[in-house]
Amino acid sequence: MAFKYLVIVESPAKAKTIEKYLGRNYKVMASVGHVRDLPKSKMGIDFENNFEPHYINIRGKGDVIKSLRTQAKKAEKVYLASDPDREGEAIAWHLAHILGLDIKDENRVVFNEITKDAVKEAFKHPRTIDLNLVDAQQARRVLDRIVGYSISPILWKKVKKGLSAGRVQSIALKIIIDREKEIRAFIPEEYWTIDGNFKKGAKKFKAGFYGINGKKMKLKNAEDVKEISKLLKTKDYLVEKVEKKERKRNAPLPFTTSSLQQESANRINFRTRKTMMVAQQLYEGISLGKEGTVGLITYMRTDSTRIADSAKTDAAKYITETFGEKYSTHSVRTIKNAKGAQDAHEAIRPSSVFYTPEKIAKHLDKDQLKLYTLIWNRFVASLMTPAVMDTVKATLTQNTVTFIANGSVVKFPGYLKVYPETTKDQEKNLPALTEGETVQAVDIENNQHFTQPPARYSEATLIKSLEENGVGRPSTYAPTLETIQRRYYVKLANKRFEPTELGEIVNSLIVEFFPQIIDITFTADMENDLDRVEDGTEEWKKILERFYGPFTKELTDAEEKIEKIQIKDEPAGFDCDLCGHPMVIKLGRYGKFYACSNFPDCRNTKPIVKEIGVICPVCHEGQVIERKSKKNRIFYGCSRYPECDYTSWDKPIGRLCPVDGGQLVEKKKIKGGGKQVVCANGDYEEAVQK
Repeated sequence: MAFKYLVIVESPAKAKTIEKYLGRNYKVMASVGHVRDLPKSKMGIDFENNFEPHYINIRGKGDVIKSLRTQAKKAEKVYLASDPDREGEAIAWHLAHILGLDIKDENRVVFNEITKDAVKEAFKHPRTIDLNLVDAQQARRVLDRIVGYSISPILWKKVKKGLSAGRVQSIALKIIIDREKEIRAFIPEEYWTIDGNFKKGAKKFKAGFYGINGKKMKLKNAEDVKEISKLLKTKDYLVEKVEKKERKRNAPLPFTTSSLQQESANRINFRTRKTMMVAQQLYEGISLGKEGTVGLITYMRTDSTRIADSAKTDAAKYITETFGEKYSTHSVRTIKNAKGAQDAHEAIRPSSVFYTPEKIAKHLDKDQLKLYTLIWNRFVASLMTPAVMDTVKATLTQNTVTFIANGSVVKFPGYLKVYPETTKDQEKNLPALTEGETVQAVDIENNQHFTQPPARYSEATLIKSLEENGVGRPSTYAPTLETIQRRYYVKLANKRFEPTELGEIVNSLIVEFFPQIIDITFTADMENDLDRVEDGTEEWKKILERFYGPFTKELTDAEEKIEKIQIKDEPAGFDCDLCGHPMVIKLGRYGKFYACSNFPDCRNTKPIVKEIGVICPVCHEGQVIERKSKKNRIFYGCSRYPECDYTSWDKPIGRLCPVDGGQLVEKKKIKGGGKQVVCANGDYEEAVQK
């Protein structure tokens, strides 16, 4: 079919969606990401010529480029519609170069959502390629190339091959290791609590020890508790004071990339990579049956909380019609954007509030529905009125000893109607208490505790820390976390990052010899410099010039002073079953493994497996062992694999179901924590073990 205009986007899914909107005069093709980049085999930067990058066509993209060139020659005009960010602008610029397009031509089209109206409106207002955006992306790419291709060879030479260093990944690694040092240095301190169960009539409630004579007191040891217990003579306690307040809780802001990554980890248990992958699917378009393919959310790489007026109007209409006028605010609570936030796009929101999760559920798979529901609920909640809580604080006393009871009741749910917060929002109702009356103690419990070290970082909390320190941008968080795991600098244990021995070695070298790279202030300032390039107030090569001078001195110093580090093999405690030499534990690119000490004459290797003390329920011979999938997810399998192919995502416990004789397995409870034993093929379940 003949066409007049060629439109080039990044992904095939996006191409299909947009072609349906534009009609038969348009042909839409995908570049499938970048088409040009710096070469992999060398630095690719001409330092003698003011940091001029040397781009080449990406290997494997020959057929795509050939096809694009062929179709571009047939078209009256070529439109470049890659993603609306720095990366997308750079892709458009590279495409213009490859296709021989005039850089001054108004052929760049951007849209924040892939809906029929948004796409058609965007094609009414094409613009020239924004070279400031391109230069900002070039500056980041060249800077990261200089850092990575300069430090990595030193690590290969001094430590082991296959290592890498980078601006954001090195800081992420340092943050994880600094937290680990805090945990190791932590000294637990003893403290006690006294908790009382009280009743007024038939109604029971809880109160905790506060202090003596109205002054707060810490209970440091058992002796302190004994002294307090001596003062408690009877079960009668005076209600000395009752304070009632009305408290408002503001609606949350709509999602940015980082807040979406954090909330999807906390609420629906998605890894960062998975969140971005599913969000990309929702953005590029989902088939809604007779309605055709529709982009369901706005662009998912953003650090802005801004919402378009049209979206506010639609949301206000939906909220008013569904919940009533008193639930709608008609505006989003505004805050000053985080330092360095670009505000180039809106917040992440549904393209139409009228596509409710219930309405389109049958068109989405399980993961798409979970993430879309989260985004839809958060957006609607952001335009709803605050929740109003009635809070009560009751002071109970006996013989100078003070206990405090707190209660809260939702007086008006407001935004909680669609976006209930976690366990902190559970109501805790106190009986109607009156000052001067007496209540009864049912029992008093004395409990010993010890202070806990700070928690290791999860993906969500690490992203939050990077964002708070101004390190990286929305598009960098997911690949950064992937890289430090892929290099085996850190590992995930119970969804928390633990540094490896290799990670600590690399971090110590970078901290000592490349302090500029892991200086959080320096890196945050560099992000601000890149923003100024985007604004047109800074020249990108001057940023590189300022960085490169001190950096070359650090490189020279590191080459001279870093001594070769030998990572010693550990004895495994058994002999090779092929040649009889002792087996050792080696550290490889993907972690530790068993290897024969007679290498290279004997190349016998074995994975290090963890037995869980359960016999395989299929073959009844092998042990069930803990394994890891290619995506680093733990699963369980038989040690006799491939002779026995038993596998399970859930941990078998070695007992049979009392109902149908099936295998009992251990599942983690997402809500509330703890573990629950359930039947693998039935409805039987046991109580949750915290």
